[in-house]
Amino acid sequence: MKPTTLAAAAVLVLLGFLIQDAASQSSPPPASTPQPKVTAILEGNLEADALVKVEVEHLAEWASNPANNPAKLVPYLNGLAITGNYPQEIHASKNHLHYHLQITPQNKKVWVDLLGAPEGIRKPVAFSVGLENQSQFDSVYDDHNRVELTIVSPWYGVVAVGIILLTLFSLIWLGRNTNIIREPGPRPAGGKQRPYNLGRTQMAFWFFLIYSSYVAIWLVTDALDTITPSLLGLMGISAGTALGEALIDSTKDSTAATKLQDVTAEKQTLDQSIPQLQSQLDNVQGKATPSPEDVVNRAALSQQLQDQSTRLAQLNQQIQALTPSASSGVSAGFFRDLLSDSSGYSFHRFQIFAWTLVLGVIFVSSVYNGLTMPEFSATLLGLMGISSGTYIGFKFPEHK
Repeated sequence: MKPTTLAAAAVLVLLGFLIQDAASQSSPPPASTPQPKVTAILEGNLEADALVKVEVEHLAEWASNPANNPAKLVPYLNGLAITGNYPQEIHASKNHLHYHLQITPQNKKVWVDLLGAPEGIRKPVAFSVGLENQSQFDSVYDDHNRVELTIVSPWYGVVAVGIILLTLFSLIWLGRNTNIIREPGPRPAGGKQRPYNLGRTQMAFWFFLIYSSYVAIWLVTDALDTITPSLLGLMGISAGTALGEALIDSTKDSTAATKLQDVTAEKQTLDQSIPQLQSQLDNVQGKATPSPEDVVNRAALSQQLQDQSTRLAQLNQQIQALTPSASSGVSAGFFRDLLSDSSGYSFHRFQIFAWTLVLGVIFVSSVYNGLTMPEFSATLLGLMGISSGTYIGFKFPEHK
């Protein structure tokens, strides 16, 4: 090939590269898919067990990509994905998603982080949607423009608080004016009340704490199965303490009543016998010339009279000890009644009282922060059982 031909070919190839490069620079780049963005909550409120309708800008374009699945979009609250909470309805052409916000075992921890330790019935949160385990979409409801998350529905809250307060006031009124948490027995004269009973008071304490916590957790999370097995054990311990105390007191009362009846009957017999002996002794001593037989009878009657008088004095002391004093069945004040017996303040009473308070504080803290009933360990329940058992054991020698 001639040199001129080769040069011409090289020039043509070079021109072809230049034209192709110019064409590639002049042609526009392929259009990118616009990123979705949450622009509005069209219907509903952010609340557990509520229905919401969300508008997501460019949802249709995003869903047109086969790699994107709108059915896997979940809500994000404060950057936390509500896992497993997929849309109930998807209207990609309208850029709409419909959600039923639900608390499930899969996302319960996230809801607890959002709803636990509430400072009011509502809480401002950032809101968006996105794929699980990926970044959330942009949203108008960001950290600078939060939306209200309803922790407690106002109407349900008013009803629930009213029920709890009514129960509390009823329990307090009954506790002050009846024997519901007091020692059983007739009411003392003079408008006074019976002493408070430690076992019954502890049982009432746990009843109200578990009752009100159950209502509060249901109110926030709509959960019904919140009673844990350890709570059943705790309620069983408190009920067993009150029952054991009642049985011991009932046995003591029955024994004391029977003994008092026997002692009183013996005293009545002596009250009739002593005057007769005294009369016989007076007749013998009144004789001017007593016979030897009268002297023997006088000695025997004197000894018998002395023995019966001594026994009568003993019976009077027993009757006095068995007969409750006017102040024994009267309340001396709430804390004094609970922490003391006839011998004064008792450590075994203080021990069960202190452990009940400590577990009560732990209980309330768990419900407030974690929206769940606490699961007490077997060791802690055993400790509470030992405390109650010690109290019951000391009830046997305890004087009422």
